[in-house]
Amino acid sequence: MARRNNDGVKRIVILILLAAVVVGGFAIIAFRNKPDNTAPSDLTPVDDVIARNLENNYPPTPKEVLKYYSEITRCFYSEEYTDEQLGEMAMKSRQLLDDDLKAQQNDEDYLNDLKIAIDLFKSQNRTISSYSVSNATDIDYYKYENADWAKAICLFTVREGTRMVVTQEEFLLRKDTSGYWKIFGWRIYDDDADEE
Repeated sequence: MARRNNDGVKRIVILILLAAVVVGGFAIIAFRNKPDNTAPSDLTPVDDVIARNLENNYPPTPKEVLKYYSEITRCFYSEEYTDEQLGEMAMKSRQLLDDDLKAQQNDEDYLNDLKIAIDLFKSQNRTISSYSVSNATDIDYYKYENADWAKAICLFTVREGTRMVVTQEEFLLRKDTSGYWKIFGWRIYDDDADEE
């Protein structure tokens, strides 16, 4: 009889140990896959734009330059940020511009004009909800006056209150002496103007 009690106790101890192993295994798996809360994984789009180091990580293609520029533009017109963050984003956008275009306006005037444009845009209850850059195969590359050039289209979807409006902009980029594609200019794209 004592042996049956010992067998019963052994079974209970073995079941408790097995249950502990199973629960412990699930706990290890759950904690191993849990995101680390100490890492700065909750970056806002503005933080993400500002964090990019263009000296070490400059976009390699016209498409990538326009994607980064368009994300900065979307942040200007659709995100919340401080004046300091606006200044940092403005300087990031200017780093993507061709020297000839940057020479048209100093940093301070650029920032002041940008603030006016943003205020006007937002006062009309507008936000940029998305953007789309030409496929790499749709970018027009050519040489002119010993320089490499590229033309690409970017679509911006703008929310005006409850309606959506798509704006097409054509960007002209020139490769600088360091081999970086820089935005030389842009215009509202008009199919009819290209046919003339």
